Amino acid sequence: MSASAPVRAAAPPGVPHAPRAPRFSRRATATVAAVVALLLAVLLSLAVGARSIPPGEVADALLHGGHSDAAEVIRTMRVPRTLIGLMVGAALAIAGTVLQGITRNPIADPGILGISQGASVGVVMAIAFAGVHTLTGYVWFAFAGAAVASVAVYAIASRGRGGATPVKLALGGAAINALLVSVTMGILTTKASALDEFRFWQVGSIAGREADVVQQVWPFLLVGTVLVVAVARGLDALALGEDVAKGLGQNVAAVRIVGGIGATVLTGVGVAAAGPIAFIGLAVPHIARAVVGNDHRWVLPMAALIGPVMLLVSDVVGRIVFPPSEVPAGVMTALIGVPFLVALVRRKAVPA
Repeated sequence: MSASAPVRAAAPPGVPHAPRAPRFSRRATATVAAVVALLLAVLLSLAVGARSIPPGEVADALLHGGHSDAAEVIRTMRVPRTLIGLMVGAALAIAGTVLQGITRNPIADPGILGISQGASVGVVMAIAFAGVHTLTGYVWFAFAGAAVASVAVYAIASRGRGGATPVKLALGGAAINALLVSVTMGILTTKASALDEFRFWQVGSIAGREADVVQQVWPFLLVGTVLVVAVARGLDALALGEDVAKGLGQNVAAVRIVGGIGATVLTGVGVAAAGPIAFIGLAVPHIARAVVGNDHRWVLPMAALIGPVMLLVSDVVGRIVFPPSEVPAGVMTALIGVPFLVALVRRKAVPA
């Protein structure tokens, strides 16, 4: 070594290398920005609608109760609607992230395993045969339908050599989804009286939801989130390929089963509470990865923040775009989310 060559001091034990600090700082900054965006989306959801309410009155109604008409609107209508938006947005975004990781398919979303269509069959059967005509009643049937569809897909994909591979899961999901669509259409054709009620649920919306729905679905949201977080490291290893994941000591089958159960529970929660709202489970995971990278310990929390923001903002825009009528959130999510995904594709941010 020449005398003029610089000598680098070794980093003390336990001190991370310098390049890691900027990445952590960027991720932390992005997380703070996402939290702020979520708080603003919540405020908009509570304040904006057919009747706009100043932020001061919103705070007064939440903190001090209040007895004005505005306070009553906030407590009885907008607070449950906002809570449902928070829960459904987070559930669908996390479920989409996990399904893309399990199947290693960048265009996977909660509909790929027939989960959403299974929930639709459950709702149709509740309306047509069980005489259920309330949203709180739909929840359990939708959740049961989603669970049965998911189990059926995994049972089909796990047969034969290689077990439940990503390709077999996708093909099994497509087959079950086609079958369930046929069942849904068959029931609606023979039970025309159920069509109007089902159409109201099928379009996807968080309007008109009651506080009882929140109480029914939050335990499942918690369980699904815990299951998903438990396999975050396994999803990182699985992204490198099955052989590499096994070499790193991961039980690939367990990761897929636990992650799949968690995604099913979360999708069932979202679809049961608000209907099959599209695009959040597809687009939000890609947006989250573009912001914080591919580490699922960061991607999952970021998706849980971005998902509710997209859904609540879509709902607010739907309230004001054609007053006094409302455009359902399920329609607005695609209109708002498509430009984000197109921009990511153009930048090649979506993984191959």
